[in-house]
Amino acid sequence: MPAQDSIHDAVVNALQTEGWRITDDPLTVEFGDVYLFIDLGATTSLTAERGGEKIAVEIKSFLGKSKVADLQQAVGQYAVYRSFLRQVEPERAIYLAVSLEVYNQVFLPPTGELVRSDVGIQLIVIDVDEEEVVSWVR
Repeated sequence: MPAQDSIHDAVVNALQTEGWRITDDPLTVEFGDVYLFIDLGATTSLTAERGGEKIAVEIKSFLGKSKVADLQQAVGQYAVYRSFLRQVEPERAIYLAVSLEVYNQVFLPPTGELVRSDVGIQLIVIDVDEEEVVSWVR
């Protein structure tokens, strides 16, 4: 299994504060003879707001030497995970969790927004210091 991302605990705490129950840490997805490990699986209770949603969350800090290389890796990983989930758990939405700083530096500028929009990446933006969800970008 891969190592936890540096903002892993902040993401978990932020989601739990918003009422999510972490069900898998990591979420194992099996498709054929391939096993994937997505950082988190979470659900909400049956409520009027969310109606028992199930999500998978891949967490990325973008700590590499190149933000572009980090973006390429994150986009590829997200696309593969989404493809597998559509086959084995189509009711589970996938999100990429990033810090507010990464969102502002990578996904907010036009180039990042183009990639996010074109690929269809859903984001959870986290204030890592406050351990709270700043935004759900769909």
